[in-house]
Amino acid sequence: MVIGGVIAFCVLVLVLAFLLPRMSRHVERGGDSVLGVGQRGGAKAPGPVGRLLSKSFGKSRSAVGKSGSTGRKGRGKLPL
Repeated sequence: MVIGGVIAFCVLVLVLAFLLPRMSRHVERGGDSVLGVGQRGGAKAPGPVGRLLSKSFGKSRSAVGKSGSTGRKGRGKLPL
């Protein structure tokens, strides 16, 4: 369920970054802050479980950032 939500959010950021590059930064930062809360909360779990939860939220944060930058980069390559 969470994985599907992260994938859907990445696609939303990608499309938004391609169509409205400036507006996409606000959406990307909002998603980053929500995933950051999850990452910090997961890191408080003891032992290997904490590292696993923290790592998964960290990977999701980087995926959201990468999809936003890819959309803006694609917009910049348009010949318009």
